[in-house]
Amino acid sequence: MIKARFYISIFLILISSFSVLGQTRKQLEIQRKKLKKEIVQVNRLLFDQKKKEKNALEDLKDLNQKINVRSKLINTINLEAKILSKEIRVNEKKLENLNKNLEALKADYADMIFKSYKSKSQQSRTMFLLSSQNFHQAYKRLEYMKQYTSFRKKQGEEILVQTDLVTKMNDSLLFQKQVKDTLILSEQDEKLKIETDKKSKESLISKIKKKESKYKKDLQNKISEEKKVASKIDKIIREAIARANRIALEKAKAEAKLKTKSSYKPKLVKKNEFILSPEAKALALKFEQNKTKLPWPVKEGLVTRRFGVQPHPTIGGITVNSTGLHINTSAGAIAECVFNGKVLAIQLTSEGRKNVLVQHGNYITAYNNLQNSYVKTGDEIVTGQNIGKIFTDKVSGKTKLIFVLFKNTTRLNPSSWILKR
Repeated sequence: MIKARFYISIFLILISSFSVLGQTRKQLEIQRKKLKKEIVQVNRLLFDQKKKEKNALEDLKDLNQKINVRSKLINTINLEAKILSKEIRVNEKKLENLNKNLEALKADYADMIFKSYKSKSQQSRTMFLLSSQNFHQAYKRLEYMKQYTSFRKKQGEEILVQTDLVTKMNDSLLFQKQVKDTLILSEQDEKLKIETDKKSKESLISKIKKKESKYKKDLQNKISEEKKVASKIDKIIREAIARANRIALEKAKAEAKLKTKSSYKPKLVKKNEFILSPEAKALALKFEQNKTKLPWPVKEGLVTRRFGVQPHPTIGGITVNSTGLHINTSAGAIAECVFNGKVLAIQLTSEGRKNVLVQHGNYITAYNNLQNSYVKTGDEIVTGQNIGKIFTDKVSGKTKLIFVLFKNTTRLNPSSWILKR
């Protein structure tokens, strides 16, 4: 019985260690599935569009993104397979201990049955009781025989439990080995695919080098155009703040004159910051409380450029300052408002596209690169409301929304505010 308890304690320790490993592998499994979905998205949103003409620079950028995601997937599969190997080794040791425990239990049980058969016939049991010196001794001997019978029954039940554990552990090991084999095959398949992508990348780099000066010039023109658009949006926001604050101050001045005849002393106002009414303050607070919980501005999308200053992914020596998130989505996709607010302004770009700015207290979200808008300046809108259809470039075949976030005139990183996908 002591031996049985010893093995059970070992079993519980092994189970606890297995759960820690299993939790880590579960996280990797979730990450692997997520990366596989992302590769499907990359292929569909970046490579499956009908393009009128090819652009080696854009193609290389897209290919780099696919290679990066596939590299992460291979690394995740490799880590998952390593943890699974550890789990298998732990389970093999566990199975070995369970089998030893089972054999010990069976040997003890067989020995007990044999001794019982030799010395515990019905006649010997009766004689054992009748040979008692007094009633108290007879009662003790009877209780002993009952306990012995109960112990035999428990030993038999313990053998059944242990046999069931061994069977389940065998099944678990078989399943784990099958999962590991599948992971290894998947890793090999991804490695073959990434090698193909790398060959395509080398070919594109060769093409770009031949016309590098042209690509650099085109890229610099594009960056210059982006700066102009960003500058115009900054100006719109500054003017909107100045206009709103002027109205707020005039209203406060008029209200003060009605209450008292003393001269009005205006409050100090920080430059380029909204004067907020109590309702606007409450809205801004709710917006802040939803940080990391805001919905995406598109139902489905893939971030192709992050926020902030960063080197250009394909051309060396060029820095890109991304004002927000560049999100590629499917053709015909609609931009959706991420929070309750009021349409502050609608900007029309030189290319005929629209940028819609929505105010949420002293926060502003901008939905840039729209083909058309379904709202107008001054409209009160709600979370999830359609703002406009996103523009699809007929040359590249890509549909891209540029999502920008401000607090007053300061740009913020939208990735820190929207839900993780």
